[in-house]
Amino acid sequence: MPLAPANQSQLIRSSQKDEHYQSFLRNNANEAFQTLAGSKRWLDWRKEIELFSDLAYYGLTTFSGYQTLGEEYVSIVQVDPTKRRIPSNARRGFYILCHTFMPYLLDKLLVCLENELEGGQENRTGVSRRQAASGPWSLEALLRRWTQGAVGLLSEPQRRACVPAVFILRQGLTLLHRLHVALFYLSGSFYHLSKRAAGISYLRVMGQNSDDWTIRSSYRLLGAVSLLQLLLTVFLQLRSFRHRQRARQEWKLHRNLSPKHSQSSSPRAARCILCLEERRHSTSTPCGHLFCWECITEWCNTKAECPLCREKFQPHRLVYLRNYS
Repeated sequence: MPLAPANQSQLIRSSQKDEHYQSFLRNNANEAFQTLAGSKRWLDWRKEIELFSDLAYYGLTTFSGYQTLGEEYVSIVQVDPTKRRIPSNARRGFYILCHTFMPYLLDKLLVCLENELEGGQENRTGVSRRQAASGPWSLEALLRRWTQGAVGLLSEPQRRACVPAVFILRQGLTLLHRLHVALFYLSGSFYHLSKRAAGISYLRVMGQNSDDWTIRSSYRLLGAVSLLQLLLTVFLQLRSFRHRQRARQEWKLHRNLSPKHSQSSSPRAARCILCLEERRHSTSTPCGHLFCWECITEWCNTKAECPLCREKFQPHRLVYLRNYS
């Protein structure tokens, strides 16, 4: 049966199908864990549950030598750089780690680094609560100890200079992903950065009356437009970077100067029902219930409803309460 390189539309449909089944697996794993361990534990371990779900999906398909459900849907197969053999176990394992574990690890590392650079007693309080919940030997605790040691070697001016560097790094990763997608539209190979790093490409079964050339031409046009949009985005972000930093400094100054009544207003401080701790950065839902900002935003990432009364709402309707005692 003749084989040919898979085009852009087939790779995109395969990825969308895989994402659909991965989302289904994540949601079921999240619901099972939340039912067994409760909402507080689920909020602390939500990202790890999603990581294990993705590892299970790719471990049972790609690493075991089978097609994923998305690849089977569009009849494409993985091949190594020679285009003659399927990827080895080492190459498939490297791809799975890059595709699932590396984004998780990078996100954790940047969050720990950002918290340590910004310092602040409130950040340290939330960090210590999460560390106690996840355990002293968890990956998050190990990364936090490492970043504490690294940031402790920096002087205060160096810390302030590194804070925008972390923000630039986050924006740079987003722009790198967009650049990679635009190059994919132009070249028609390596839809994911992890596949490019592992050297895994795809072949498809050639069908009759195939309009492969038309499909590739339309995606090349989309790639050119994407590159122009990316250049415009970079220009606008460079232009607005100083305004973002100025607004961030003004917000921190306003927060430090605002009266702090949370510890002295009443002997019994209000508690968040999600983390069961003293409420920090009080945030109101449209129905009027109050939670920690971090807790309710994490909750809304999975369920767009109030944890108490189950009223449906969009996350952008959350109201952060400043100077609230």
